[in-house]
Amino acid sequence: MKQVYINSIGSISGQKTFDNNEFLNDIVDYEDNVISVIDPIYKDYIPPAAARRMAKGIKMGVVASKIALQDAGLENVDAIITGTGMGCVRDSEKFVSAIIDNDEQYLTPTSFIQSTHNTVGGQIALELQCKGYNFTYVHGSNSFESALLDAKLQLENNEEHNILVGGVDELGDHTVTIHKLINHIKPHAVKSSELLKSNSVGAVFAEGANFFVLSNEKQASSYAEVTAVKLFNTLTKAEITKAATDFLAENNLEVSDIDILILGNNGDIEHDGYYHELQSGPFKNTQQVYYKHLCGEFNTASSFGFWLASKIIKTQSLPESVKLNNIKQASFKTILLYNQYRGENHSFTLLKQC
Repeated sequence: MKQVYINSIGSISGQKTFDNNEFLNDIVDYEDNVISVIDPIYKDYIPPAAARRMAKGIKMGVVASKIALQDAGLENVDAIITGTGMGCVRDSEKFVSAIIDNDEQYLTPTSFIQSTHNTVGGQIALELQCKGYNFTYVHGSNSFESALLDAKLQLENNEEHNILVGGVDELGDHTVTIHKLINHIKPHAVKSSELLKSNSVGAVFAEGANFFVLSNEKQASSYAEVTAVKLFNTLTKAEITKAATDFLAENNLEVSDIDILILGNNGDIEHDGYYHELQSGPFKNTQQVYYKHLCGEFNTASSFGFWLASKIIKTQSLPESVKLNNIKQASFKTILLYNQYRGENHSFTLLKQC
């Protein structure tokens, strides 16, 4: 089987990540419980007339994918695989609201057409004129990892050579209101830099798009190698440590081989305990990193963690803003990522220097 490499990245998030020449040099410290992305200049990538008709998620996805393609020096790819938890939720809200407001009459189909979860992948394909494999995974907070696993299997078996893989989710006003009512969003504004000290239920919700060109052909500019991905629907806190160490053993690694552990802590006191099991357990002497204070929580937020790991390995630098502890490593060759959301959809991803 062939090896799989990350040849490029493109990110739009609550930080200024759309510029690949920067690496979290200028951190935006929010004080809120819902965070929007910092928008790039969309007209630099999409004609203004077309951009006006696009939902926020579509624009973010199209631009992040174009940044990734530029970074890889490609004009097209063999396949496009997208992960999303809620899809184009704003257009879904518009259409449902129109049904209610217009008493189910005189409805325009535009919002309905653009509300489907695969709209982002379809729009990217239209922009690129890519007629290859195009699939969208909607697996909650494992959506991005599902897309990543699909791409990895195809590349390992040499079915394709370059695959665009990404995760994208947008905020919708009605959806945010619902999540606030059921305490999935923190009841009060929280300062980003003090997220883990919030001592409250819920997370700081956000949106974002992170895309990557994966290939089985290594380039001089490649970021890292994707070694393994493993998903679990449910795990108890007592099972986390064994799941992590078993995952490493399956890949002929031990805890001491991991240079950095990247965790998806979001400040929710009811569910961050899953991360604490690893933090205070087998990885207590490992450099630990977190990222959701920078990008917020959304179904494909783990794609931002994947972006972070890729940048750390390529630049061999670790921004102070993401450190969870003060353990220092001389170099960053092997990184383990672990994410879960509200006790479900656990994922382990292993990246290595290539």
